Amino acid sequence: IDADKVEKKLYFIKKGIVRAYIIDDGKEITFWFGTEGQPIIPMNSYVYNKKNYENIELLEDCSLYKIEIIKLQELYKEYKEIANWGRILAEKELVATERRLITRISMQAKDRYLELLAQHPNLLQRAALRHIASYLGITQVSLSRIRAQIK
Repeated sequence: IDADKVEKKLYFIKKGIVRAYIIDDGKEITFWFGTEGQPIIPMNSYVYNKKNYENIELLEDCSLYKIEIIKLQELYKEYKEIANWGRILAEKELVATERRLITRISMQAKDRYLELLAQHPNLLQRAALRHIASYLGITQVSLSRIRAQIK
């Protein structure tokens, strides 16, 4: 999924790992990792039918389920149970986003790293260290130091 385009589909990860990132001043900044069972929802397209601000990249071979946003919205209108599922999904994504923001603001880098490993225990085997460091808001050198301290 590319930034500056309206995405017409959303996806659910059956198998694999993905990341969402922006490009700021020529640098990629990772702000989200998605793994099995999670949705891939370019929110600006989903909610407002406007261009995405994020890029979403597969980090390994993935199996994804996809649905067109318009078809999902039709299902919401037709089936109350699906609409409630969509609401709950959006609420969970909002809470997860809020948690990432608070963690980034309030925790030290080492604690952010430990929190990330608790949420995604096998992330080190599946994502490049540069993506993990970017997600944590630190350099790869700082990430290496943190990892050495923990060992």
